[in-house]
Amino acid sequence: MSPPGQPTVVRRVAANGIELNCFIAPHADRARPWLVFAHSLASDHTMWRPQLAALAGEFSLLAYDHRGHGASSVPSGPYPLETLADDFAALLAALGIARCHFVGLSLGGMVGQMAALRHPTRFTSLTLADTTSRQPAGARAVWDERLAIVRAHGMAPLVAPTLERWFTPAFRAAQPAEVARIGAIIGTTAPAGYAGCAHAVVNIDLDARLPRIACPTLVIVGREDVATPPAMAQVIVQAIPGARLVELDAAAHLSNIEQAEAFTGALRAFLAQA
Repeated sequence: MSPPGQPTVVRRVAANGIELNCFIAPHADRARPWLVFAHSLASDHTMWRPQLAALAGEFSLLAYDHRGHGASSVPSGPYPLETLADDFAALLAALGIARCHFVGLSLGGMVGQMAALRHPTRFTSLTLADTTSRQPAGARAVWDERLAIVRAHGMAPLVAPTLERWFTPAFRAAQPAEVARIGAIIGTTAPAGYAGCAHAVVNIDLDARLPRIACPTLVIVGREDVATPPAMAQVIVQAIPGARLVELDAAAHLSNIEQAEAFTGALRAFLAQA
């Protein structure tokens, strides 16, 4: 995924009192900017495979696992959104990255919003995909039910309903191997890590603070996303000065996978201007 002759490594990096598992692919040209990817709840950095492969020749790349996910540390929770944002900033500091273009989907987009507010000098641009800035009424009851299931039975019961939310029926039928790959990641997510990050998801409430985000911002959403539907994306776009919105047809929550070419194309066009 990195240019010829350039090292690509996956390793754990000490940051903010824990270890974060990272995919790191610096570009041969050290002047190329860093592009950092943050994944959804119950996933890991490998959900970004399409973008990491497509953009390797253009940027230095970093994709990391949130605390409690993938091969990162699973400290006792809960994990406030502020903590997850500080993890990101500490990771950049540990790797000697001054600024970056940030791309976050779902939970990753929530982290991006908070990090852009807490650590604005780290951002050259911000891309928020299939995410929200606040939870609607009734969301806490839904999350309480999911967490009760996880405490009693682990992650396995969440795999099928999560995949139904994350991908359209057409994609699930056409790409069973890719859907199974993501399902395996969901099923092997640490229950404590899922619960820890769910605390950040259910408590997000950033609408009033979003106008303070000053970096160029792109918002992407799948038109068939039922988890964080286009109306939530529109709230973010209206709140962040100058933000742009791209809606992708035939895509649900993991729009970067379901419509990988369109997603990457929108991101590439945005970064060329940002």
